[in-house]
Amino acid sequence: MITIIPNWHPILVHFTIGLLSISVLFYFAERLLPIGHRWKEQWLHMANWSLWTGCAFTLMTVLAGWHAYNTVVHDAASHEAMTLHRNWALATACIFLIVGISAAAIVRKNSRPKLLFLSVSAVAAILLMITGWLGSEAVYRYGLGVMSLPVVESGADSHNHSRHGTPQNEVGVIQTLQSHPHTEEHTSDTPTATESKANNNDHISHEGEHHH
Repeated sequence: MITIIPNWHPILVHFTIGLLSISVLFYFAERLLPIGHRWKEQWLHMANWSLWTGCAFTLMTVLAGWHAYNTVVHDAASHEAMTLHRNWALATACIFLIVGISAAAIVRKNSRPKLLFLSVSAVAAILLMITGWLGSEAVYRYGLGVMSLPVVESGADSHNHSRHGTPQNEVGVIQTLQSHPHTEEHTSDTPTATESKANNNDHISHEGEHHH
């Protein structure tokens, strides 16, 4: 059995977003075509089948997402982000399911989508984008469902894409800041310029005493 972290939700959600977005796009594109255009019927069929297939994936995505919500390891901050994503996802899924049922009813009546249908579809698409953004925030900002994070270490073996195109002198500064994030803690251990000069003078004077 293939193990997916945290489960199949991250895979299913991409089909849901892609299919539902394409369906709304083709509904509006079909509406803009002139009557009698040879692509008009094809684009309407494309929109309907994308919508219905997207609704099927929506049901699977919601079930997998609900399982992830109740099983993934999280803290207080990530729980809040996860709950917000869940609430938007459930509302968006309900609206798209209503749009899908409405599209089936329109086809059965041998009719065409009206302005109200297109308006609700546009609102649903906006909600879908917001839901997707909240989901990415939960993963990439709060680390939900992530098993491990890369350990960034300075040195020859480290790989930092931000260095590409960065001036060499700035790279040194960046490495210093990354290697020593708490520079103020090391200030007392580092001799100042005055102290170094005094130490050098003492060393010279001791050498002079030895010569005499």
